[in-house]
Amino acid sequence: MKYKNIIGWGILVGTWVFSGGALAQAYPSKPITVVVPQAAGGTNDIVARSIAPALGEALGTSITVENRPGAGGNIGTQSVARAAKDGYTLLMTINSAQAINPSLYKNPGFDPVNDFVPLYYVGATPYVLVSPPGSPYKTLADVVSAAKKRPGELSYASAGNGTISHLLGAMLNTSAGIEMQHIPYKGVAPAINDVLGGQVPLAFASLPSALNYIKAGKLQAIAISSAKRSSAAPEIPTIAETYPDCVGEVWVALFAPSDVNSEATKKIQLAMGRVLARTDVREKLIAQGLDLSPIAPAKLSTLLKEEMVKWAKIVKASGAQLD
Repeated sequence: MKYKNIIGWGILVGTWVFSGGALAQAYPSKPITVVVPQAAGGTNDIVARSIAPALGEALGTSITVENRPGAGGNIGTQSVARAAKDGYTLLMTINSAQAINPSLYKNPGFDPVNDFVPLYYVGATPYVLVSPPGSPYKTLADVVSAAKKRPGELSYASAGNGTISHLLGAMLNTSAGIEMQHIPYKGVAPAINDVLGGQVPLAFASLPSALNYIKAGKLQAIAISSAKRSSAAPEIPTIAETYPDCVGEVWVALFAPSDVNSEATKKIQLAMGRVLARTDVREKLIAQGLDLSPIAPAKLSTLLKEEMVKWAKIVKASGAQLD
């Protein structure tokens, strides 16, 4: 009888430990870090910080947004590729890092297709060519005319070598037959700051990073890079209205390291769906100039591969190459 009681107690304790262990491992059981591989103030940083509180609420945990800039996004992206595959380190990135860097850098340090699992496509937004208030460059015609009169003298700032903001300037040079000088910065925020300060006359910046400055009258919007006008700023003409082949947008998506825990993947995707269905979150992102067009994870994978091919051709034509 005593022996049976010991066995029974052992089974009871074993069951309690097993169930307790299973509960302890249920995702998420600790805070999540969302890595933004660019400096603060960029599109994906704005998106990550806009949705993090709601995503944390939906998942029942806290979410920290951590900027790990450097090497055009390679440093932060590499860190997530090498992180534990448990769903507690995620990547909120843009297509310039994920789709352009593999053809721009000889060794970016990560494989955008094999090192990551696409979790959720958030949306896309155009870039906007801006100048400071009082600048003589108020329209695209003003820019092109000045650049033709003084080849190589008119300069534009970008978020860095090989970023979409750089390549859009190269595309405009080709489309308009001009030669603007490219000045790379370490992120969009310092580029905008130097335009505001008059150190550089023009910049290509993502619409979310520039829109508040435009609305406040601190920057002049010249033209945007999407195929059609943005609903967030329909008064800004597109570059494509004059040069139809000059189109490029930045899209934002959430990724996890490859072979991530399947339970985590499902829960994150369901939570992201709920978050982006919330009116308050949607309104905040749309007001920043983001087009929230849903894309299934499988289609996001296809989009990434298509973008890699597209931008590889543009990088090659621009002559940009980084170590």
